[in-house]
Amino acid sequence: MQFSFTNEQEDFRGILRRFFSARSPSSEVRKLMETEAGFDRETWKKLNQELGLTAVHIPEAYGGQGFGCVELGIVLEEMGRVLLCAPYFSSVVLAATAILNAGTEEQKRKLLPAIAAGDTTATLAFTEDNGLWDASGVAMTATGTKLNGTKSFVVDGHTADLIVVLARQPGTSGDKGLSLFTVRGDAPGLKRTPLKTMDATRKLARLEFKDVEAELLGEAGQAAAPFAKTMTQAVVCLANEMAGGADHLRETSLEYAQMRMQFGRPIAAFQSMKHKQADMLVDVETAKSAAYYAAAAFDDNAADLTAVASLAKACVAEAYLQTAVHAIQVRGGIGFTWDEDTHLWFKRAKSSEVFLGDANYHRELMMQHWAAA
Repeated sequence: MQFSFTNEQEDFRGILRRFFSARSPSSEVRKLMETEAGFDRETWKKLNQELGLTAVHIPEAYGGQGFGCVELGIVLEEMGRVLLCAPYFSSVVLAATAILNAGTEEQKRKLLPAIAAGDTTATLAFTEDNGLWDASGVAMTATGTKLNGTKSFVVDGHTADLIVVLARQPGTSGDKGLSLFTVRGDAPGLKRTPLKTMDATRKLARLEFKDVEAELLGEAGQAAAPFAKTMTQAVVCLANEMAGGADHLRETSLEYAQMRMQFGRPIAAFQSMKHKQADMLVDVETAKSAAYYAAAAFDDNAADLTAVASLAKACVAEAYLQTAVHAIQVRGGIGFTWDEDTHLWFKRAKSSEVFLGDANYHRELMMQHWAAA
């Protein structure tokens, strides 16, 4: 496949890179990751007022800019480079996409403009204590519009203004009886508890629902297909975000190796270091190719999109983690200290490896797709 970004897309990337470099240095990341919310609402408003990034892939009819997954992937790749602490993935990639895929025309016009403007933060609650990433793990019940059960590992679930919830009719299993609902973050009967995680730059929460009144999103019992489509796009977006983080680690590791002197010469001059830098370059470029191809496949509505998305997630996750390991080794003893920033990206690489399913899970999905084709 021959793939290249347009001049406009490259200009867009350049603007984003300069903006994020100025607004999200590692000192800001360290400050925000120590807070319970994990982000600053004023900075979040400026992010959307100046660049309108929450509106990128939302259609113009609902207050968005109407771009595709390729442009959204560029945004996420640049965010991944700087570990931007903001509820972007939860609001835009998960919640807004779920509403686009499942909501009625009236619901889209009602819910999406506030997300596109950055006035409403949102998330998608689908994973439960069993840790399964697909619909088979959903045990939360919906009796009419009353929700009962627990959701866990919900990205930004403790701060979201709007929560899209996946639940099922009592007595159903698998893909049957699944419905999506919307719940306000301050709804009576909803208890939200932040979780302690290894990666403090991406906040997770546990949500407990006790007779929580919700509003049906789309058609009752017909959420399986919209949810599956949402997960496919989320996996593609996550792959692009991880590719950005891996590329940052590769670049900073090369800069460090060229600066660090040993025996009167830069350590980059040693043969073993050259091998490591070459390995990182091959891994990262392969990962970026897989992520870019998946985003383009989504915009083209490719028949093998599900397999391509899983391939990208598996490839990029392993490349990101291996690059993080190399990055720490390049820096030697200082590489695993708290004062050195590399551990922040290492923890994001490790958490992203399992988020939305690990490499083995996605290879299995990929093989199932090809077997059924």
